[in-house]
Amino acid sequence: MRLAMISREGRTGLALCKDGEMRAFFEGDQDYPGNLEELLATGADLRAVGALLEKAPVVDESGVRWLPPVRRPGKIVCVGLNYRDHSKETGYDMPDYPTLFLRFTTTLVGHGEPIVRPAVSTQLDYEGELAVVIGRKGHAIPKEVALEHVAGYSLFNDASIRDYQFRTPQWTVGKNFDGTGPFGPWLVTPEELPPGCAGLGIQTRLNGKVMQKASIDDMMFDVASLVSIISEVATLEPGDVIVTGTPAGIGFARDPKVFMAPGDVCEVEVEGVGVLRNGVADAV
Repeated sequence: MRLAMISREGRTGLALCKDGEMRAFFEGDQDYPGNLEELLATGADLRAVGALLEKAPVVDESGVRWLPPVRRPGKIVCVGLNYRDHSKETGYDMPDYPTLFLRFTTTLVGHGEPIVRPAVSTQLDYEGELAVVIGRKGHAIPKEVALEHVAGYSLFNDASIRDYQFRTPQWTVGKNFDGTGPFGPWLVTPEELPPGCAGLGIQTRLNGKVMQKASIDDMMFDVASLVSIISEVATLEPGDVIVTGTPAGIGFARDPKVFMAPGDVCEVEVEGVGVLRNGVADAV
């Protein structure tokens, strides 16, 4: 099942994609079930929500604005250096424990919305990643049941302001400029994908050129491991997001370096999950 949050004429809607059609109910409609954030928080049966949306009117995708699947996650936990080749290209030792940092909700933008290059830097880099949305609360979750806590999978572009990222030993500043976290477009529920998205391919394309290409299997810490390890520290709650790391091929590690500029278009794709596409614009 593929669900998305959209907006049309100022009204928020919940959409379902099935058989190439998008159907949606909007705020104010009698059968609008609520947004994904609310549904996850209340433990709603997403299968029942999908069955309801199958009866909704067909919506023309060209006439909607895409929103992040979860607009204000309680936690956005990002994983650095989780692909072996990416660790090598950046000169870091391969970690024996996940390198974790946090993003703020003010960074999030939806599919089709511009990635914002701030006025203070031109070093805007791309990082295509698989995103995991938590559906069931848990603390100290055993790895063998960790995937049962996943509501679904989405896509993320962990766009980074590199000169700010490396001003301090921790990466928080460079990862948290407003409008630099594209997220979406779909939340794809686990039954449509291999467990933990194992074996699926991931790509990042800049202006149509493939810049990153790998298999999800190349992650050092797979989805189940990440859910389990992070939950040792913090209780994971419905709507929390884990951004699982990026493969080799980032612009900062290239010679010459490649940074995104206004007018560029960046796409992140994971097989079976979809394509997240965003242009680039300067901050106003």
